[in-house]
Amino acid sequence: MSTATTELRRFLTITGQRFKNGQSAPEMFSPAVDKEWHEQLGTPAYAALCQETAGQPIRHVANNGHGPIAWVTAYEEAHGPLPEIWFTDAHGNVDQAAIARYQKTGTVVAEWDCGPAGGDIVPDQPETARR
Repeated sequence: MSTATTELRRFLTITGQRFKNGQSAPEMFSPAVDKEWHEQLGTPAYAALCQETAGQPIRHVANNGHGPIAWVTAYEEAHGPLPEIWFTDAHGNVDQAAIARYQKTGTVVAEWDCGPAGGDIVPDQPETARR
């Protein structure tokens, strides 16, 4: 299993935990992990992965933002420090300054343009009208 796949699994697990606890969706700030997410979206394997890790379907949605990454502590408690891939772009270039900031401060401040959403209700389905 590739590092990107492992980290996507971990991200989806955290997503499921945050949704279960009523917390906001975690920010997808790694272009390298997001690239793996895009490669798996819409496949039967992705549907199974979501059930296994998050306990529910997880959609990929536009969600632009910038700021502290809220789920880093939960990740570290489960898996230790964030690996380099979280600071890597889709072309494999590592942002050494971002890693150094994270290692020095223990926090990550980043930009993101997408994130997860619960997949139980999809727009244009009849359930959305029954609220």
